[in-house]
Amino acid sequence: MKLSLVVAVAAAGATASSVVSQRTKGQDHSIDYNHAPPNLSTLVNASLFETWRPRAHVLPPSGQIGDPCMHYTDPNTGLFHVGWLHGGASGATTDDLVTYRDLNHDGRPFIVAGGVNDPIAIFDGSVIPMGLDGKPTLLYTSVSYLPIQWTIPYTRGCETQSLAVFYDGGRNFTKLRQGPVIPSPPFAVNVTAFRDPFVFQNAKLDSLLESSPQTWYTVISGGVHGDGPSQFLYRQHDPDFQYWEYLGQWWHEAANSTWGSGDWAGQWGFNFEVGNVFSLDENGYNAEGDVFTTIGAEWSFKPIVAEVSDSRQMLWAAGNVNLQNGAVKFTPTMAGFLDWGSSAYAAAGKELPANSQASMKSNSPDRFITYLWLTGDFYATHKFPTVQQNWTGALLLPRELSVGTISNVVDNELSRETGSWRVASSNLGVLELTTLKQEIARETMAQLTSGPSFTEPGQTLSSPGPVAFQHCPKSKFYVLTASLSFPASARGSELKAGFEVLSSEFETTRIYYQFSNESIIIDRTNSSAASGTTDGIDARNESGKLRLFDIMKHGEERIETLELTILVDNSIVEVHANGRFAVSTWAR
Repeated sequence: MKLSLVVAVAAAGATASSVVSQRTKGQDHSIDYNHAPPNLSTLVNASLFETWRPRAHVLPPSGQIGDPCMHYTDPNTGLFHVGWLHGGASGATTDDLVTYRDLNHDGRPFIVAGGVNDPIAIFDGSVIPMGLDGKPTLLYTSVSYLPIQWTIPYTRGCETQSLAVFYDGGRNFTKLRQGPVIPSPPFAVNVTAFRDPFVFQNAKLDSLLESSPQTWYTVISGGVHGDGPSQFLYRQHDPDFQYWEYLGQWWHEAANSTWGSGDWAGQWGFNFEVGNVFSLDENGYNAEGDVFTTIGAEWSFKPIVAEVSDSRQMLWAAGNVNLQNGAVKFTPTMAGFLDWGSSAYAAAGKELPANSQASMKSNSPDRFITYLWLTGDFYATHKFPTVQQNWTGALLLPRELSVGTISNVVDNELSRETGSWRVASSNLGVLELTTLKQEIARETMAQLTSGPSFTEPGQTLSSPGPVAFQHCPKSKFYVLTASLSFPASARGSELKAGFEVLSSEFETTRIYYQFSNESIIIDRTNSSAASGTTDGIDARNESGKLRLFDIMKHGEERIETLELTILVDNSIVEVHANGRFAVSTWAR
């Protein structure tokens, strides 16, 4: 095995939204980090505020962050607005995808529940950048009754879709004084959910449906009891977005079915959430490109009645859009995980145009940027010491999505399997594969690796055991990149190779690739001494499948090189590989 380690150890230079808090400044909480941790839930409130707080990830000044949503680029300022659920919905602006500035003081929400349409709650929504009166216009789920969960009967009218408009640069959304613009789910459909509208434009839909150019569409996520998950498709009917024409369940899957064997894209589950629809080419966003969707899939190991299900997975799919019996349908041709982390969920993105401030600074084309929520307490099912930390969860680093290619792949059973790729072309036993390319946004990555760094000399390893490096990171904030090449004999073997991070004589987190099941594993068995004394510190391993294909190089077959990027931001660990894989988690 050959190892080339470019440990770009740079202090995480990004600034999260209102990352500096005055709440605990100057207080002495008498925590002795040189001794074994006590039961952390017995400590005073806010005493753990700085202990695990990241520097490079977006999160509010305090409290719990929820789904990312409601992003858009303001056409007047060129600023990119990033939103998330937080006491309603809050947000920040950025001109470089590095530094985020709160829209309102102390992270105050820009929209809250309590109106006629939303007396109980506000769920996810998305923004038309130039909507009513040429202003950013939000279509969101207005909630009038709880609980709502796919395992229990649905209460008609509990979720409707309503409009609000920004008139003050995004600091406050003004709700329209009227009823919902989509007042109910489709007639006579026993839905599991009907929420998270995502607005988008699509040239293929315009052509198939003979719509006016630049028509707006929205997909609303949910499913049908006893039948399976769905995306419900609607079309803008009038210039003021008051009426939306229902076009049917443009995508539906059988309950708890899978893509292929299920190895590469989990389970479709019983209910879809947070569906996004967008079109990509090899450069990024393109309204005429290949159609992709990201969706959260809810499923369970057993019948339950609860407010959260046993499992949620953040998936993506790409496919064909055509007319079937007069109705427009989306049919997947490949699918996969957007992030394999069990706490990584609720992805939401938006196109970031070339004329935005961030893109002009980095000379970037039109892009689609997505964020995921890394929940801090496993969807509120773990008794994490929340009051002691005084914040919960964060958004993972922004990712650029595009159409990716894997070239010079040997035409064999590995490459022909139904997976998170499809065959784009074939020539004399060599294939070009297409997949979803996802990488940390270029501006973010450039900033994270702009500080002091070092490069380890390459090594060739022929026997098992630890590898001695000349340098090791001394902080809990760094980026590590590495290239690992394997011999053909590694295929199907018990070979493992990787790294230890956040390591000491008492704690360590192991990250490695394992050939026997083609997986990248984050071993958290010994990540946290606190997990032995405190409920809610999750110590289960995380893993995800990544196939290293057989590649033709210089006339010889070789196993594809493993290209790793590991981001350590205090307690958050993100592992990215080969431009098409990610698994993210906590290591406290």
